[in-house]
Amino acid sequence: MTAHAHTPHGAGPCTIEPAPYDDAAVRQLLAEFQAAQMALYGFADDPSATPPDDYTAPDGLFLLARTTSREPAGCGGWRRLDERTAEIKRMYLRPAFRGLSLGRSILRLLEDDARAQGFHVAQLETGVGNRAALALYHREGYHPIPSYGPGRDPSINRALRKQL
Repeated sequence: MTAHAHTPHGAGPCTIEPAPYDDAAVRQLLAEFQAAQMALYGFADDPSATPPDDYTAPDGLFLLARTTSREPAGCGGWRRLDERTAEIKRMYLRPAFRGLSLGRSILRLLEDDARAQGFHVAQLETGVGNRAALALYHREGYHPIPSYGPGRDPSINRALRKQL
């Protein structure tokens, strides 16, 4: 699986390809993601607490977007939540790559892969302060559901679901 998306400032297209969750470039992006969540909310889940095997076929996939110069631009993954439900996780784009439909491309590839593995529903969580993500998920057909993560703050957490 390789997809292409255009990047800003003449950087050329991005490729979106599967990558191990413990890949160095993925870890770099996830550290930036965690720092951004900390800045926005004052707390964040630790991405390194998730076993890399959670994102291994047939029960998951992690994607890494890179520029033609191999600079990491963004990432995202899905993992099995239950026998019917794939959970979209760790969607993150570096600021310079936002607003270019790269997130939508990653999301659609994740959904396509989960569907191909026999999952019927995609589910995810994001925060109320992440307006761009909420707008993307709404445009892509996700609908609000009650929080499904233990200990989530309902004033911040937004859980969403979509039929695949």
